[in-house]
This record gives sequence, C-alpha cells and structure tokens, in this order.
Amino acid sequence: MQADPFQVVRDFEAALAEYCGAAHAVTTTSCTMALLLACAYYKVGEVEIPKYTYVGVAQSILNAGGTVKFRDDDWEGLYQLKPYPIYDSARWISGNMYPPYAGAMVCLSFHWAKQLGVQQGGCILTSDADAAAMLRRMRFDGRTEGVEPAKDEFVRGYHAYMSPEVAALGLMRLRHLPQYNYPLAKDPYPDLSRVAIFSGKTPA
Repeated sequence: MQADPFQVVRDFEAALAEYCGAAHAVTTTSCTMALLLACAYYKVGEVEIPKYTYVGVAQSILNAGGTVKFRDDDWEGLYQLKPYPIYDSARWISGNMYPPYAGAMVCLSFHWAKQLGVQQGGCILTSDADAAAMLRRMRFDGRTEGVEPAKDEFVRGYHAYMSPEVAALGLMRLRHLPQYNYPLAKDPYPDLSRVAIFSGKTPA
C-alpha cells in the first residue's frame, strides 16, 4: 500500500495546534480562505470589523453571504469579527495564543510576509471537534476525506485544502519559531468603509 502524502498535512496541523495551544488546527490555502470558511460555517449576517484592515477580510464576509459594518478600532495582532467568535490573526502567530474560551475560530496566515512565511497557506484554530471535522469537509470541496466521491454525502464546499509540499515546509519552519512572537506591524490599509462594494452602493 502506498504511503499517504497528506499525512504531513495532519502532522503540521497537530504541531500547529500544540504550538498555539488549541485543540484543533484546520489548514487552508490562505488566511482569506480560512476566514471565508469560518464565516460560511457560522452563516454570518452583519459582521463588524475595523475599517482599516486587509480587503480580503471584508471580501470573505461578502463571499460567505454576509454584510460588512465597520468600526473605528485601533488593533494589534488580532481582532474579532463581531458578533461572531471569529478572529483575524493574519499578523500574529505565537505559542499558546489561542483564546481560553470555547468556540473561537482564530484564522492565521502563513504568507511569505508573515511570521511563519511558507507561501500562501493559512489555518483555523478551534477548540470544537465537530466544527473542525466540518471545516475539513468544507475545505475539501464538501467531501469527506478518505471516502470515495460515489459513496460520500457532500456539504457546501470550497477548494481550499493545503498541499503536502506547503505543509512540509511549514512543519520545518514551525520548529524554529520562538515560543513568543510579537505581532507584526499593520500595513498601511485603506479605509474600507469608503469602498463602494462594502457599503452596498454597487452590486456585489
């Protein structure tokens, strides 16, 4: 029997969960996709985020069927997509960073410019085993891992699973991260509250 090339993805997820202090880590192709999956999982309605943040956060909300409301926050490291237990932590990964309350989904970025810096991967940290299982199906085109498509029952899905090559690089780089990392400085984001597609002034 051939070895499973995706075992390294599961190894990377286990190492991420241990490092961050979470019960589960579900890897994705990017933090933007992690946010989209989290928003789709919660079937978001109106979501409130800082008006100065990366455009992909607001796009993920729209693409999950939600609407965006902006707040004038000065944030560092991570912030909540209120009122949902979803956190954008694209600019911060650190040991034991996972919040101590149940249900939170913390979305990380592994883009080259970020602290882990492997390519364009991301992940969702969660304490909820059922949520982690569903997110794994959602990232795999709605499929159940290890089940032949003809025998599966699909859920709403997205093509967002991490490749073994990226996971292997991430696993190596994770070993060299210090136990604590300071959040990265914010980029010079535009004021998203002035962007027409997020205010409903133009068709989505």
